[in-house]
Amino acid sequence: MYSVKEAFYSLQGEGGQAGRASVFCRFSGCNLWSGREADRTAAACRFCDTDFRGTDGQNGGRFADAQALADHLVALWQGTSDGARPQVIFTGGEPLLQLDEALIEAMHEREFDIAVETNGTLAAPAGIDWLCVSPKGDTPLVQTRGDELKLVHPQPDAPPERFTELDFRHFFLQPMDTSPLGEARDTMAATVAYCLAHPRWRLSIQAHKIAGID
Repeated sequence: MYSVKEAFYSLQGEGGQAGRASVFCRFSGCNLWSGREADRTAAACRFCDTDFRGTDGQNGGRFADAQALADHLVALWQGTSDGARPQVIFTGGEPLLQLDEALIEAMHEREFDIAVETNGTLAAPAGIDWLCVSPKGDTPLVQTRGDELKLVHPQPDAPPERFTELDFRHFFLQPMDTSPLGEARDTMAATVAYCLAHPRWRLSIQAHKIAGID
């Protein structure tokens, strides 16, 4: 059984695949925060701005097996057959609480590339085509290799230098968006300054917010 908060077709807005058309599958649940505001101050990830509770979002629901969910996600693809390979992005919450090899195989059978955005606290199953790890605070990092490490910045308990020597092809710093919490901090300037001083890191912005898309 898979629990999905929402699923939709859009453009990737962040990191190394920004701009790529994809089907997004947001799983319900996370291991770092319950999603309840009452629990935010005690959570390992206090700056999360995502609703991942329940299955009541756009195209959300519960799916009995991998084949049923794969068929559901394939039906959301809107791209034409122009030679580009379709992609599904599994996100959350924390997608590795639910994503398994059966679903990976089902999506590959349907000729989809598979991307995952994880907090890195759980080991990733085999077969993922693009793995993005986004560490949160001082939580232990289990997944220490992948395609990109995307660090929301600044986090006092997660300085960039802690991750620089890990086995990733790309390193991104993304300014923390504090607006959902009602805070008035300029995190963009701090992130730009760090990237200028440490060229190993590249700036990631949330282009989908600028473009006004989901």
